[in-house]
Amino acid sequence: MVLFTTYGQRHVLGAVRADLSDLLHDAATAALDAPPGRYQRFVPLDAQDFPIPPGRSARYTVVEAVLVQGRSVAAKEEFYRRLYDGAAALGIAAADLEVVLLEVPAHDVAVRGRSIAATAPSRAPDRARRW
Repeated sequence: MVLFTTYGQRHVLGAVRADLSDLLHDAATAALDAPPGRYQRFVPLDAQDFPIPPGRSARYTVVEAVLVQGRSVAAKEEFYRRLYDGAAALGIAAADLEVVLLEVPAHDVAVRGRSIAATAPSRAPDRARRW
């Protein structure tokens, strides 16, 4: 599982939410070997609650992704490439997109009452990567 939380100004996220959801899902499944389910949260904020740093436009967007440890640097770079290419097609320039990947051990993620590490009996690292 890759759990996405995306922050942006309300008028921007509202206009691109469906396409951005598809982009996040497609990039995660292709590059990070994430399972097909969508674990996404969009947090549209009013301008006063989401200040824009200097050098960014009103389309400034922040994507945080929580994922189980184990992906290679090459896989993460491929994810970034897919995400930035797709965001550009949505009108979000590279300067307006910040992405943070937060990796956690499989024993720190629980689904359906059990940690992911506990649900993968013989191949925990491989199984954890699918999450």
